[in-house]
Amino acid sequence: MFAFVFVVTLFRSIRIVPNKTALIVERLGKYSRTLEAGFHILLPFFDRVRYKQTLKEQAIDVPAQDCFTGDNVQVRVDGVLYLQVMDAKKASYGIRDYLTATVLLAQTTMRSAVGLLELDATFEAREKINATVVKAVDEASDPWGVKVTRYEIQNIKVSDSIMDAMEVQMKAEREKRAEIARSIGEMETKINLSKAAYEEAVNLSEGQRQRMINEAEGEANEIVAVARATAEGIRKVAAAINAKGGEEAANLRVSEDWVSAVGGIAKSGSKVMLSADLTDLRDMIGKASTMIREK
Repeated sequence: MFAFVFVVTLFRSIRIVPNKTALIVERLGKYSRTLEAGFHILLPFFDRVRYKQTLKEQAIDVPAQDCFTGDNVQVRVDGVLYLQVMDAKKASYGIRDYLTATVLLAQTTMRSAVGLLELDATFEAREKINATVVKAVDEASDPWGVKVTRYEIQNIKVSDSIMDAMEVQMKAEREKRAEIARSIGEMETKINLSKAAYEEAVNLSEGQRQRMINEAEGEANEIVAVARATAEGIRKVAAAINAKGGEEAANLRVSEDWVSAVGGIAKSGSKVMLSADLTDLRDMIGKASTMIREK
């Protein structure tokens, strides 16, 4: 019988600890050591496994609770808290039930965070509220050997009357934004039309100015070309006169022009006064020749 009890006691002294699990061993009622994953043997009759802690990350449901926002609107908020035991000894001896304590602390922090915000901001500041809860609970749970990794708000519920009022407000806000968008579109259309008219006027004036410049340059080039041609013609006439027989040819040309001009002076019904003696053709040709030589 004694041998059977000894064998059973020895068998119960063997402990195989799974992964991500920690066992707290007490010897004669006092903390002895922490058993991590692996094979372990306890001292029979003296060692006892007092606590068993999981080292995995745990998701804890935070029950819904009523909160009041900064503008005194009642909302009902619930969420999920994620935590992990980092020190099995502290989690066993630091507090009696770290799960319940963590949930209660998360609810208290949630009420405080929501109370600082107005109703509209509460829906928009989920990330801010989550960060506030995580920071506060993590700092408070550090002596318990617990690490709070994150907190997520699941639902934010309000009464039906508040929901109807919010829907009316959102509808008015959407209509306001639509009206502003329409007015901005009309303003931009008018601005674009005025810019187009301005650009058109500038282009027309620029075209007219360029046309006038081109016409002026054309007329100037024409005058210069005529002057150059005239000068070239005069130079060629002078060269021809100075050549052999040029003077006699010039006298003949002058005589022909003189006769042609005199023939067209006197017309029927007209009176003409001349200072020259038309009967002395030789004298007139001589004067013309003298003028040509002087040129």
